[in-house]
Amino acid sequence: MSQTPSLFEVDDASRPLADRLRPRTLHEVLGQDHVLGDQAPIGRMVDAQRLVSMVLWGPPGCGKTTIARLLAQATNLAFEQLSATFSGIADLRKVFALAQRRREVGQGTLLFVDEIHRFNRAQQDSFLPYVEDGTVVLVGATTENPSFELNGALLSRCQVFVLRRLDDAAMSASSPAPRHSSPGRCH
Repeated sequence: MSQTPSLFEVDDASRPLADRLRPRTLHEVLGQDHVLGDQAPIGRMVDAQRLVSMVLWGPPGCGKTTIARLLAQATNLAFEQLSATFSGIADLRKVFALAQRRREVGQGTLLFVDEIHRFNRAQQDSFLPYVEDGTVVLVGATTENPSFELNGALLSRCQVFVLRRLDDAAMSASSPAPRHSSPGRCH
């Protein structure tokens, strides 16, 4: 006899397919070895447990949000997410205040900002002191060329990583073999 899940249990079949297929560790992310591999820039940062603020630039659906979540997980940073489409200065202030309180007790914060290019110049400037002093590790995601859409001051404090559209090989891979074997990595 089949048992019906309670109201408080998450029925895996009711979750959207994309969510069920989402990678759970960085080594499961497909098509982005050029930035996530063992000898690639972000892969080396994770191995060293030292992330820098960055902008992930790539087409929709290439894994920007997933990578940001997994970076926080792999480096034991608290994950905060905002969408520039729906957020303003008040939302940023709340996140910065929370990140400062975390920092006082030794916990770091990864602030993921989706569609960061939608923030105006003044909003982008509000990140500067918190990125500079390490209160947050900023991970911005954009589908637009950051050289044209982000102000120079913010851009100069971030590394830009170009993510690739998933090719046929990445799209057809069903269960990737682990590719990271370093001791400090999530497996």
